[in-house]
Amino acid sequence: MGQTLFDKVWDKHVLHGNVGDPQLLYIDLHLIHEVTSAQAFEGLRIQNRRLRRPDLTFATLDHNVPTVDIFNIKDEIANKQITTLQKNAKDFGVHIFDMGSDEQGIVHMVGPETGLTQPGKTIVCGDSHTATHGAFGAIAFGIGTSEVEHVFATQTLWQTKPKNLKIDINGNLPKGVYAKDIILYLINQYGVDFGTGYALEFTGETIKSLSMEARMTICNMAIEAGAKYGIMQPDETTFEYVKGRPYADNFERSISEWKQLYSDKDAIFDKVIEMDVSELEPQVTWGTNPEMGVNFNTPFPEIKDSNDERAYQYMGLEPGQKAEDIELGYVFLGSCTNARITDLIEASNIVKGNHVHPNITAIVVPGSRTVKKEAESMGLDKVFKEAGFELREPGCSMCLGMNPDQVPEGVHCASTSNRNFEGRQGKGARTHLVSPAMAAAAAINGRFVDVRKVVV
Repeated sequence: MGQTLFDKVWDKHVLHGNVGDPQLLYIDLHLIHEVTSAQAFEGLRIQNRRLRRPDLTFATLDHNVPTVDIFNIKDEIANKQITTLQKNAKDFGVHIFDMGSDEQGIVHMVGPETGLTQPGKTIVCGDSHTATHGAFGAIAFGIGTSEVEHVFATQTLWQTKPKNLKIDINGNLPKGVYAKDIILYLINQYGVDFGTGYALEFTGETIKSLSMEARMTICNMAIEAGAKYGIMQPDETTFEYVKGRPYADNFERSISEWKQLYSDKDAIFDKVIEMDVSELEPQVTWGTNPEMGVNFNTPFPEIKDSNDERAYQYMGLEPGQKAEDIELGYVFLGSCTNARITDLIEASNIVKGNHVHPNITAIVVPGSRTVKKEAESMGLDKVFKEAGFELREPGCSMCLGMNPDQVPEGVHCASTSNRNFEGRQGKGARTHLVSPAMAAAAAINGRFVDVRKVVV
């Protein structure tokens, strides 16, 4: 019987344990940031243990960093976490993409951009959106602080192998509809827990046609579907993306192995979901989890339970309203979901020659300094600034409000991030998840519009 892509990568990394039981996996790459690493490093100190593989451990600063004056960190806790990681990196010999450095940025941007993220690897990080790296054909997943320490000490991790769920996506995306709409629609249709216990393999002609940036957007939100893992077959698009990046020095030697990373034709999946995107519409969330979303022209649903009732109350909305009825106050272009160069290009094409609506505060936060520099070289910084956007320094920013960038209480925000939980972007903030194009059009119009009528 054939194997799935996930099975092949998993089995290659098993050091100990039987099928069906927890198995000990070797970890190829450990990415860390300032929020979930401090206790793990302290655990090593207390036990007088060394870091097993500092050469396979890489750090960046992203969650807490200010995006206006990056070295002026006013919050004491944020400053403590940042300076602690800087010290730990120095003490334990970890390479850090430090504040203001050329490669500094959101951890799930830095890995791919530097070439650290490669097909066939096992990749972990103390961050739930680590599945992003699965777009390269890697097994990548988020871990807790105790697990971070375990990887520090042993470069291994005990895990129970999940089941396999294939999501076969075909058809041509309509104009004005993007990768973000694909994953939001899937979650809206099947719920925030349909991936629980599974590794999601995204397949099909639609996936093959997407850029690596778009593929990362989809895998990034596998966690919002309840899955720890999202994975895609590496192909020529993948190889071309990795080629020439700083840490891809073994490229020619590795590519023959990478080409063997695919699900066999006779591989058996535990579950299969099929999706045709030919008629897919732009998506907008109305509630307080990613499942609470609709097609742009679809009225918000009737209340079916107490969760819906609470969500409507928190969001200040009612059943039967539509996305275009929402009075927006903020627009956020950023996050590890949609802060790559293609996302900024997508948004700039709509913004160019227009101006932000007077009722809107609009900010653009590139996910990394690499993206920021590329945007500037293309003149995108001028496009956004002339339109009235604030262009910030790299960081997680308004995605999670763990820094000065927050949405005021009671204000509706069109956001390209991944979560719309209560208080996620600030106390009482009301978040609506959309694609970069939808967010850009909303910034210009002061409310959501059908971006299909805006995109040239």
